[in-house]
Amino acid sequence: MLTGVEHSCRELAHPDPIEPQFYVNRELSWIYFNQRVLEEALQAGLHPLLERVKFISIFSSNLDEYFMIRVAGIADQFEAGIQERTIDGFTPVEQLDTIREMVLRQLTERNDCFYNDLLPALQREGIEFLRFAALDASRQDALRTYFRREIYPVLTPLAFDTGHPFPFMSNLSLNLAIELEDEEHGVLKFARVKVPSVLPRMIRLNDIEGFEESGSVLRFIWLEDLIENNLGELFPRMRILKSHLFRLIRDADIEIEEDEAGDLLETIEQGILSRRYGKVVRLDITPEMPDSVRKLLMKNLEVSWRSVYEIDGGVLGLSALIDLMKIERPDLKDETFVPASPIEDEFGPDIFAAIRKRDQLLHHPYDSFQPVVDFIDRAATDPDVLSIKQTLYRVGSNSPIVKSLIRAAEAGKQVAVLVELKARFDEENNIVWARSLEDVGAHVIYGLPGLKTHAKLTMIVRREQKKLQRYLHLGTGNYNPATGKIYTDYSLFTINEKLANDVAELFNALTGYSRHTAYKKLIVSPINTRKRLIEMIEREIEWSRKSGCGHIILKMNALVDAQIIRSLYQASCEGVRIDLIVRGICCLKPAIAGISENIRVISIIGRFLEHSRAYYFHNGGKPELYLGSADIMPRNLDHRVETLFPVFDKSCIHSVKSELDIMMNDNCKAWSMNPDGTYSKIENEAPAISSQALFLSRAAQKKTLSKFKAHEL
Repeated sequence: MLTGVEHSCRELAHPDPIEPQFYVNRELSWIYFNQRVLEEALQAGLHPLLERVKFISIFSSNLDEYFMIRVAGIADQFEAGIQERTIDGFTPVEQLDTIREMVLRQLTERNDCFYNDLLPALQREGIEFLRFAALDASRQDALRTYFRREIYPVLTPLAFDTGHPFPFMSNLSLNLAIELEDEEHGVLKFARVKVPSVLPRMIRLNDIEGFEESGSVLRFIWLEDLIENNLGELFPRMRILKSHLFRLIRDADIEIEEDEAGDLLETIEQGILSRRYGKVVRLDITPEMPDSVRKLLMKNLEVSWRSVYEIDGGVLGLSALIDLMKIERPDLKDETFVPASPIEDEFGPDIFAAIRKRDQLLHHPYDSFQPVVDFIDRAATDPDVLSIKQTLYRVGSNSPIVKSLIRAAEAGKQVAVLVELKARFDEENNIVWARSLEDVGAHVIYGLPGLKTHAKLTMIVRREQKKLQRYLHLGTGNYNPATGKIYTDYSLFTINEKLANDVAELFNALTGYSRHTAYKKLIVSPINTRKRLIEMIEREIEWSRKSGCGHIILKMNALVDAQIIRSLYQASCEGVRIDLIVRGICCLKPAIAGISENIRVISIIGRFLEHSRAYYFHNGGKPELYLGSADIMPRNLDHRVETLFPVFDKSCIHSVKSELDIMMNDNCKAWSMNPDGTYSKIENEAPAISSQALFLSRAAQKKTLSKFKAHEL
């Protein structure tokens, strides 16, 4: 049976939108995204020098996580003999082979950029990386002394022979494979030394005795280089024949059978430990490693040639370069900025009064994240506040928000917090905070079985004039002030009664046995997000048929869900204009005649990580706007608790729509998706429009205006 989407396209003699050629492979689309991140480093002039180095680090850490999670999953399918094709027509082995080809090409580009462009540029700016072998004898002696005092005590050489089993190597570990010869008996040996992650990867030489005369020039040496050139200290009476650097990445996805997990907290803790032992999904080596050592590693780590990546240049694990951002060289970094504080500037510190006056919408990081922190902090100490309910997904390691919740519980307020223990790579932080909250008597909930809670919600109940008033904060991003400075997100503060009713019902469902599903204003996954989005797309189709004015703007991190993609294809066939701002994965193909010719897709990669989700529907001149936590992916629609919340205030709707329009006209930081799924940088034609730069300029103008008003007063 044909769905409505296929009926429409068939009747209009359009191609069948089910065909694989109309979809981009999810995994390859992510690689296209990471290429766009890499381009921020490759292209001189886009960013200051240290910011370019930062993008090398981001690209590299992104790639590590991609292998730990996505490639590991595809490898599992391949090993299980699964031959089923994805919607775009790829089998698991075809995906693995294509990923390998594309990633090797990217790694070559990355290393060429770092070694042949960025390193010389850093040197010209007085930041040098030295090699031990190139130093004079006196400086080598100084480093040997430093090695014996600061590094040698931490190292553990591990032998591999009939009496010593092959040593375990943890995820993301950097290691030296060492070929040795026993000087007494002439017997060849093999050993491994781990480069300790507890020590600085880049050793600052200026702080070491013997290098003080370097003056204003900052000099570094890689930790592994220093270890490699002092291996004789670890193996006395052995002759070091050769040492070879290698690095491995393991499967780090935690699988939890929640029905069998009596204590989810304990189960998550065990899962974190198990990450160290997951199967190896990538083995990075240098081209100089001989076949004998390579085969020994492959055999004992149980990896095939497909998982072995030769990486030239001499340094493995370039994500460590992020530490260079600690250097005090503001001339080599983005210009600092102070975000606007529109709520404080207009209403002062009384955030509750500001919210009572009208809905308050903030666009971070251009607008300060501090009002979100202050909202919780004020509630913790306000004697009229009776309760605080909040969801926490990623909050960071030193969270002022959790500290405020702890103070609120200590003050006797009712505090209920849903802490998502399954927030990948943030589990340890969340376990610590969950226990701290439980210790002071807060009600801590770990979510619904089988579902991650990704929604960003806070409800504060306050007694005012003999009645209870509910205050809401609804957001698109995490309750993390650190990411609030570098991620773009929206925050809505409101006392809207209908929204408050829905949020209260949702909290009851999260904390108790409520099976409430009839949310009146809130869109909630996994209940109705896909259904409601498709209904609003179909409504635009009807408007297009009536008046030709159908228009949809969707901004998100990823677009994967096949049903919604087909609905968008149908809307395009019916003449609806569709603008998509998709930072990362996009499985839809735009601008295909007869299928998506009315769809445009752009991706903005810049100083800030585009993280906000905004769903705008023209609705015949009565626009509707939803913001929230959900991307258009099956996991967000079916396997997570997500919310999309409506924006009712017309000025707020107009503000977001204006910002979306600016993004769609960005010709400095935006990439346009081609019909084949690849991307092209949008040409910088006059007038040049950089959406992030423009929003920064507006924030600066707000600050200037508020200072002027304060001076006038």
